[in-house]
Amino acid sequence: MLQINDQAPLEVSMIDEQGTTRTLRDFLGSWVVVYFYPRDDTPGCTVEAEGFRDMQVEYKKHKVRVLGVSKDTCTSHQKFITKKQLTYTLIADTEHTLMEAFGTWSERKFMGRTYMGTSRSTFLIDPLGVIRHVWEKATPLGHAAEVLRVAQAQA
Repeated sequence: MLQINDQAPLEVSMIDEQGTTRTLRDFLGSWVVVYFYPRDDTPGCTVEAEGFRDMQVEYKKHKVRVLGVSKDTCTSHQKFITKKQLTYTLIADTEHTLMEAFGTWSERKFMGRTYMGTSRSTFLIDPLGVIRHVWEKATPLGHAAEVLRVAQAQA
């Protein structure tokens, strides 16, 4: 997993919910929160997504962009955005390329079963593309507020 002071993978192609190809380089010049979550419209992921949604005014006030990343499709993201009235970009990492670049695609265990999946992690990236804070095991409830506090202190 990438750590504080590592360069973010700026050139990895990613697809947003509209099907537009982007890279993190597109967001240089502003602070960016990249949060990785397992799946659209599941209980924990919904709590986390709504937290970032509810704090978007504050994030925008401090010029911090939010990107949510999961392995769901653009269609799934569009439905999730509509259903939960999300106001920020979701990245469809169906091939988990961005997750692998950040180190959040990893072996998971649940009820005795081992599988590859998304580690719920968040990265705060500065305007030059350097990672300034990492939450390796994010807890959905209250996470958006904690990330904002750290972003405010860094900016």
